[in-house]
Amino acid sequence: MKTSSTTPTRIFSGSRPTGPLHLGNYLGGIKGYLALQEKKEYDCIYAVVDLHGITSPYNPQNYPQQVQELVLEYLACGLDPEKAHLIIQSHIPEHIELAYLFSTIYPVSRLQQLPTYKDKKKNQPHYVNLGLLSYPVLMAADILIYKAQLVPVGKDQLPHLELTREIARKFNRLFGKTFPEPQAYLTPGAYVPSLTGQGKMSKTNSKSYISLMDNLETIKNKLAKVPTDTGKGKKIPSTGGVATLFTLVQLFQGEEKRKEYEKLYLSTGIKYQSLKKELALAIYQVLQPIQEKRNYYLRRPKLVRDILTAGEKYARTIARETLNEAKEKMGLL
Repeated sequence: MKTSSTTPTRIFSGSRPTGPLHLGNYLGGIKGYLALQEKKEYDCIYAVVDLHGITSPYNPQNYPQQVQELVLEYLACGLDPEKAHLIIQSHIPEHIELAYLFSTIYPVSRLQQLPTYKDKKKNQPHYVNLGLLSYPVLMAADILIYKAQLVPVGKDQLPHLELTREIARKFNRLFGKTFPEPQAYLTPGAYVPSLTGQGKMSKTNSKSYISLMDNLETIKNKLAKVPTDTGKGKKIPSTGGVATLFTLVQLFQGEEKRKEYEKLYLSTGIKYQSLKKELALAIYQVLQPIQEKRNYYLRRPKLVRDILTAGEKYARTIARETLNEAKEKMGLL
């Protein structure tokens, strides 16, 4: 584990085990998060936030495997247990206890106003639960239990992070200075568009993404379904399937290759079958080492357990200390 002569800045980030990681997760977030572990001034704690995952419909028989799969994919993507700490949220009950304490000082009306809560209610009208409403309070506890100063997030999570800052401010005002107000760390991750040509890759639409575990044939089949045009035009498309392909070409084959295709598009025309075949191979060449590393850890379950045990031991020491401090200031100890 890395050490520093000065107190490092703590970083916390978590992902829900609601499906396989895809190219959007990897390039848009995970790759950026893992780059932080290389900086000595940062102390990184990364989590599988399984308690958040059960606020949406799920299969309890499959859920343990989904949690384990995300652990394996974190490690496969490059999380280094010598440089960062990996935990499973539900294994550290201090998260839940601190969330309850926070829930006693935060208004329900504010939670009901959050756009993400309103969206979730629309998307899962038959699964609207208290956990869904209090999701941001638990998220605040996830971050503040470690007194994290920086939180890598996408722009869509900024309202939740602001809520975390509000909770920290209110607790400090009521009970004395205890928690930092964490700042957003917007990683310079790439925006990866959906294979449908609309929006970005998302776990909620299996037709929109390429999974990190997809083989070459699967990638070819998925790219084959990306909607295209005649392959020729007077203007480079900025939206739709062709724009998606050009973006993926730039991400996996480079800017020069994209310019080459754009020039063809504006002149003699593009043969999409050839483009998609070459692009599939380029994507697979990036994913193959990740898949091999996943298989390495899959064959070594004891090593994975040891990594989680070490990470959770480290994290729980901090969590217990923070929780006791909060309870003492609230008159509970």
